[in-house]
Amino acid sequence: MTRVIGITGSIAVGKSTVTNYLLTHGYQVIDADQISHQALCQGTSCYEQVIKKFDCLNEDGTINRQQLGHIVFHDSHKKQQLEDIIHPYVIETMQKAIDEYQGKLIFLDIPLLYEVHLEAMCDKVVVVYVDEKTQMERLMKRNHIGESEALLLMNQQISIEKKKTMADYIIDNRLHYEDLYQNIESVLEVLKDETIYE
Repeated sequence: MTRVIGITGSIAVGKSTVTNYLLTHGYQVIDADQISHQALCQGTSCYEQVIKKFDCLNEDGTINRQQLGHIVFHDSHKKQQLEDIIHPYVIETMQKAIDEYQGKLIFLDIPLLYEVHLEAMCDKVVVVYVDEKTQMERLMKRNHIGESEALLLMNQQISIEKKKTMADYIIDNRLHYEDLYQNIESVLEVLKDETIYE
């Protein structure tokens, strides 16, 4: 039986470093952001719904993602409308991947796992963690923004400190790469042991 492990964090905590490690070590990782991106491509049911509700088409018929992002960033009602279109598609696609997978462990990379209440899809949840000071510094550097803008982005999600208390396992990404990889391997060992004994 396949065990489903959710991987989440918050903006700029370096979750992709962890998921890249898993991918390069042969683990199956389903990326919710990637599926969300596919959802807006021409030919999907999401595409048809989005172009009806939002004025964000390019001349070539593709969705102007930057324009769409700007619309929903400044309007919580429209943000909810967009999520109501995309989230069912993402969940259905992830569930299909889980059902088809034959291995022991499959990882779901879901940045907003707690925000959209997808814990029920997972047997266990791993939170990639850095303290909020480190998070802000990394976000400002990565996005070339000031402190107030970084804080605005961080406040759109459940705080990383809160997520830390909700996790089954924590991977500390304040460490040097060697220590981080060791931390990942330690969590993987526990997950494998749990899989054997279930």
